[in-house]
Amino acid sequence: AHNRVYRFVKRFIDLGFALFVVVYLWWLLAIIWVLVRLQSPGPGIFTQQRVGRNGRMFTCYKFRTMYLGTVQGPTNEVPLSQVTWLGHILRRSKLDELPQVWNIVRNEFSLIGPRPCLPMQTELIETRTGLGVQALKPGISGLSQVEGIEMSEPETLAVNDARYLALQSLQMDAKIMIETVAVVFRSLK
Repeated sequence: AHNRVYRFVKRFIDLGFALFVVVYLWWLLAIIWVLVRLQSPGPGIFTQQRVGRNGRMFTCYKFRTMYLGTVQGPTNEVPLSQVTWLGHILRRSKLDELPQVWNIVRNEFSLIGPRPCLPMQTELIETRTGLGVQALKPGISGLSQVEGIEMSEPETLAVNDARYLALQSLQMDAKIMIETVAVVFRSLK
């Protein structure tokens, strides 16, 4: 029963957040989209296949932060020179993640959960699968992100994601959300 209540409340919060962004921040989404389009040739929105809950593939939406033609790969493997000047700002402020409200509406994503990986990150996928982490819906932010664990450390990341799986609760999600906001503010200083 606790799990059902937790999932219901979590989904309610996710949809509330998505609705808030669409209703009150549509103008910010529009401005960022225009700025991305003006800054360098290419689309304003970047789409990428990611591995979701139970290993299902889905299309993840973000504001484009890299130049067109950049080789697709994990963030830690993409040269910083391929990130646009606006892209650096969007990434530091996490504003590049705002289009993921569409993933939330489509029930592919949650505000809090393990970050979805790329299909090529096989070591991470296998370790997460072995630890049961793939049963979780991916999130915009998560325990590993606020603790500074990167995708470049697949084993450590998967083990920490399993820790979240074991401990998840509304209190923990709220704590991660507050810490995410704190991390963003610290990165903007």
